Amino acid sequence: MSMIDKGHSVRSGEELYSNAVENWLSQQGQNLVGPVEITQYSGGASNWTYRLKYQNIDLILRRPPAGTKAKSAHDMAREYHIQNALKNHYPVVPEMVALCQDESIIGCDFYIMKRIEGIIPRAELPKELNFSEKQVHELCIHMIDKLIELHQVPYLGTKLEKFGKGDGYCYRQVEGWDHRYEKAKTMNVPSFRYVRKWLKENTPLDAKTCLIHNDWRFDNLILNPNHPTQIIGVLDWEMATLGDPLMDLGTSLAYWVEENDNPIFKATRRQPTHLKGMFTRQEVVDYYLEKTGLKTENWTFYEVFGIFRLAVIAQQIYYRYYHKQTNNLAFKDFWIIIHALHIRALSLIGKSKFEANEIAQKYMAKFKELTQKS
Repeated sequence: MSMIDKGHSVRSGEELYSNAVENWLSQQGQNLVGPVEITQYSGGASNWTYRLKYQNIDLILRRPPAGTKAKSAHDMAREYHIQNALKNHYPVVPEMVALCQDESIIGCDFYIMKRIEGIIPRAELPKELNFSEKQVHELCIHMIDKLIELHQVPYLGTKLEKFGKGDGYCYRQVEGWDHRYEKAKTMNVPSFRYVRKWLKENTPLDAKTCLIHNDWRFDNLILNPNHPTQIIGVLDWEMATLGDPLMDLGTSLAYWVEENDNPIFKATRRQPTHLKGMFTRQEVVDYYLEKTGLKTENWTFYEVFGIFRLAVIAQQIYYRYYHKQTNNLAFKDFWIIIHALHIRALSLIGKSKFEANEIAQKYMAKFKELTQKS
């Protein structure tokens, strides 16, 4: 079925040492039949993901990118153990096979899991789906409901309990991402000085503590090929932790592109949130708060934080390209996206009746100048 998500040819410079991996898997008790077919998934811009297809088993290998600046941001062991501990409580998590922390195998930590066959909704839904507006709406509802379901997972008294640091999650996140941006900043991106100051001055107390995904997007979901509005898999758990669910929602909406958004965001859209039947960002928030009973007096904080966090992630990726640690041309213009995110954050703060209009106008003019030169 052409709608099923499949890998592509392995990118130049990102080849996998398949013999070493195969020998290691055999040592873990895996009986591998036939020659392996290796492909690579292009959807993610962070960790590298490969498919290892044998006659008797279909596997996925996850490893950090080369030239990783912050190892804690690509902790394969942590991602593996979270999914292993969560599987019994949240069945849409992939089944883990084995974790390797012996860097002599391929030069870094990696883990293997079983592949879930299905459809990954990326920037455009497969044409074969031919979704009606009603089906798009149903998929949107299921996506938010699956996030709410995750936030209800019991973690106290389980192995999941160790994946958090207690109260103060919002404060730690603001401080942590502020520090990461400073470390990854290059000369051609904004300082975010005003946004970072505003976030620190407006950090709320945690709404509650629960297990959060921290990278919740449509292209991290797998849909049932036979009933494609149903979600059968959730991927990319590298940033999952115990924290504030409203932070999870805010970071998710940083990727939620609507039809009337800035052309930069529309051009870089990674999920089909523009389709008729999808909620607007505000409708997502209203639905989530109504279903969970949670309240907030300053939703703008969570949305601005999500945008800043996305800017930091994009900048960490761009840092690798800027310093020639990767030759992936997909990252070449990330600095432009970071400028656009800066303007969006300033605009939101302005809507919250904080004095940001003058700063936003200044950087809009600078952004236009930069894009004309690009």
